[in-house]
Amino acid sequence: MYNDFVMWLIAVWGFIMIGLLAIGGFFMFRKFLKALPREDGWSELDWQEYYIEQALPLWNAEARKLLDELVSPVPQIFRGVAKQKIAGRISKIALDEKVSTIHLDQIIKGYIIATPKRDHGFMKKKLKELNIDYSPYEHLFELADDEKQKFSIFEQTEALKKVE
Repeated sequence: MYNDFVMWLIAVWGFIMIGLLAIGGFFMFRKFLKALPREDGWSELDWQEYYIEQALPLWNAEARKLLDELVSPVPQIFRGVAKQKIAGRISKIALDEKVSTIHLDQIIKGYIIATPKRDHGFMKKKLKELNIDYSPYEHLFELADDEKQKFSIFEQTEALKKVE
């Protein structure tokens, strides 16, 4: 009787461990794919870091505080990655628009485009909580990050210019 219980316990523990390893492996593989260089020799993460570094002087305390507030609904374990991705996109938009300081306009554009389509409901809810009108940016929801298409969030610059 006791041996049967221990065998079942080991079997259940084995299935749980295999499941957790599979989940962890999935996320590690996604990160690996983003770190692979593209045709230009730079990976998605390299471009992200480049744009953030270039636009660092454009970020003021108010913009950083708003970015922190916008990513607050993201679970703590993923918040840093989400913040980095959104900040990279905001920085690219600010550099393309040649602004002297990052304002609400660039933050909302980058936030919408860098947020995966599956999270738009949460994003709209957060914007409403902050009393931010996103209706002028409705057209940008089509350019948002789509996990199924697997394109870079930095490839929408031409599309963004056409829409505006």
